[in-house]
Amino acid sequence: MTRRLEPLTLANLDELPVPCRNCVFWELDPVAAKQAARTGDTGLEKEAWLSQVLLDWGSAGVVLYVDDEPAGFAVYAPAAYLPRIQAFPTAPVSPDAVVLATGRILPRYLGLGLGKILVQAVAKDVLKRGFRAVEAFGDSRWDGPGCVWPTEFLRAVGFGVVRDHPRNPRLRLDLRSAVTWRSEMEAAVERLMGAIRPEHAPPAPVTVRDALRSYLATPRLLRGTRHGTSPHWSKGHDAPHRDLRSSTPMHRTEYLLATARDHQTRPTRTPTG
Repeated sequence: MTRRLEPLTLANLDELPVPCRNCVFWELDPVAAKQAARTGDTGLEKEAWLSQVLLDWGSAGVVLYVDDEPAGFAVYAPAAYLPRIQAFPTAPVSPDAVVLATGRILPRYLGLGLGKILVQAVAKDVLKRGFRAVEAFGDSRWDGPGCVWPTEFLRAVGFGVVRDHPRNPRLRLDLRSAVTWRSEMEAAVERLMGAIRPEHAPPAPVTVRDALRSYLATPRLLRGTRHGTSPHWSKGHDAPHRDLRSSTPMHRTEYLLATARDHQTRPTRTPTG
């Protein structure tokens, strides 16, 4: 079973279930919705609403596909784009929240946990946009598919009641806890990786013997030459002590080698009594 999520756009609007495709329960206020229903323009009103939200705010819904077949959807937006909210007794919603307005899972896909996948997709998108919560209105007397989420479903996927009501409580899914959990998990992973990451062994110290071997293995014409510069000496043992005593550790090694060689070639003086 392959599942994928796609943003709700005009291109896939017709893949919503038939009663939901032309429903404007949330998109218009009650008076305008009745007027649109009388004139038969609800489909056009739905398209106009979605176009406006896409231009102003971005994606306002998600469609869930199972094996390339539509299995469910969810619609969400800031409260300013959902005039029906004002008709609920538990309005208004919090200013830091996006409203999860409506959604549905097709009957043959019920019981597979797809509703939770839809809510998680909405929460992830809302979090990326900088909002702190998702709020929704529940129907505590839900008895079949409608335009309002069942209260029990919202509770089951993590929402908590912030304003109770016998019929339409307002519930909230606080995303701050999700951010804290994610940060703590990332920190824990970093600590774990630091504990199991092998430490690099420090480089072995270079001994005088190794330095001598390296020097003697270097061709005579290249000794004392660094990065294409002139050698410090060419013949004899007239080493430029000032340069060799300073500069890099390699220069100091060359100076010591030159001094040792100079002492080896000098005749030994026998002290006289």
